[in-house]
Amino acid sequence: MPLLPVLSPVQSAAWDARAERAGIALATLMEAAGRAAATVLLRDFPHAAREGVLVAAGTGHNGGDGWVLARALHRLDVPVWVTALAGTQAPLTEHVAGLARAEGVREVAPDGPWPSLGLAVDAILGTGASGAPRAPAAALLERLLDLELPVLAIDGPTGLDLGTGVVHGVARADVTITFGGFRRGHLLARDEVGNLVVVDIGHPPAESGTPLFVTDAFAAARLPALHASDHKGERGRVVVIGGDTGMSGAARLAGRAAFAAGAGLVHVVSPAETIAAIRAAEPDLQTLVHATAGDLSAELRALLERADAVVIGPGLGRGEGKGAFVLACVSLAKRAVLDADALVVLQGRVPELAALGAERAIVLTPHAGEFRTLFPSLASERDTDPWGAAAHAAEQSGATLLLKGVPTAIARAGKSSLTIAAGNPGLATGGSGDVLSGILGALLARESESEVAAAVAAQALGRAADLAARRVTARAMRPMDVIAALPDLWREWDVMLRTGSTAEAPVLHRLPKPRLV
Repeated sequence: MPLLPVLSPVQSAAWDARAERAGIALATLMEAAGRAAATVLLRDFPHAAREGVLVAAGTGHNGGDGWVLARALHRLDVPVWVTALAGTQAPLTEHVAGLARAEGVREVAPDGPWPSLGLAVDAILGTGASGAPRAPAAALLERLLDLELPVLAIDGPTGLDLGTGVVHGVARADVTITFGGFRRGHLLARDEVGNLVVVDIGHPPAESGTPLFVTDAFAAARLPALHASDHKGERGRVVVIGGDTGMSGAARLAGRAAFAAGAGLVHVVSPAETIAAIRAAEPDLQTLVHATAGDLSAELRALLERADAVVIGPGLGRGEGKGAFVLACVSLAKRAVLDADALVVLQGRVPELAALGAERAIVLTPHAGEFRTLFPSLASERDTDPWGAAAHAAEQSGATLLLKGVPTAIARAGKSSLTIAAGNPGLATGGSGDVLSGILGALLARESESEVAAAVAAQALGRAADLAARRVTARAMRPMDVIAALPDLWREWDVMLRTGSTAEAPVLHRLPKPRLV
């Protein structure tokens, strides 16, 4: 299945317009949307639906979807009522509301008595809404949420800006249904949207260049394959540089993660004190004693030239001379991952990095603080448009950007951006980034497309974290728990590749709410 798009409200409106030009009437899309929403509602809330459903409908097309849903439920003898905002309705919404009324769908006033209910549907404001809801919509939303019932939102919960992820007032849904693809705000406000369900309503393919959402199926299909005849050199030689004094754990985590992701040989390059600890605790890792600043020895140069991928930064430290050391190491690498301190010490040196990126694959993996340090002019853009921020940073640096966050955005010049939403708050711990860099080093060693390696690594980290949270909880999860969960993930993906996924038409994808326990 093609990857689903991640759209801004403007792109979403343009997609609807393209559908109309292709001969798919907007009325057809609305009918499909409302009926698909009814299907999901009955699958996800079968018992609550039989207790009664209240659809809060706005005057725009989001309200029209709600009226179609109500008519579909009514035909199935599900008790359903619509409470509609007063005011001038969009012509298409007025038309489908008339169809529903003609078939006997019942109405209740927004400020009048409401019947006993089991479920509420928020169809008040949709994708195009921005800013705080105005008084009538805000009052209806407040009363709806006061019911303390499960809420199913169409497009998104009212009050959530689906372009920026900004929440105005209170926005909440247990399940959010969206059409054809994701909207940016869904992925920027995961707590508010609840479980997210994407359904197919007949849109044409999205425009090329639109950010795409990475799934397990995509990642599993692009995981480097193993063969019976493989030897250790063919599975990738990874060198990890870091682990300055007092920070040996970062290098150890990256090295362990590289092995867990399939690398054949993993070297760690660190000062003597760290190497002594690694030799005692990590017999799988090969080692080289070397300062993480100053000139590169002949031994280190030879090691870097033989490596398939070099990971620089976990526990590197930020002392004098570190930036020059990082650039010198990158200049000898075929492919490089720069993380953590390796990003910070390159502050003000992005042009030098870009020159090196013209001849080799480089992946940068900043979190928000590191991104602000390395790309200060893009700092404000990162918070509300991580896709744009990552794309602009990729252009400036000549590298592939893996911009960590919720969601993670991956950008490479000339390629569609990729989006990762796997994971949970258990990853918000020191060392998670080191695990990611190790996984990425192993995958980049065997994958020529750096943005693909970055996407598979980020999806693997997030999904392994989800598996680990089931076992130890998100609250108690440590980076080593994520590494320990990788074998279960590889087995799960192998089964998926061999058996395929079970279709659930019209559902295209289900994205569960992040595990918070």
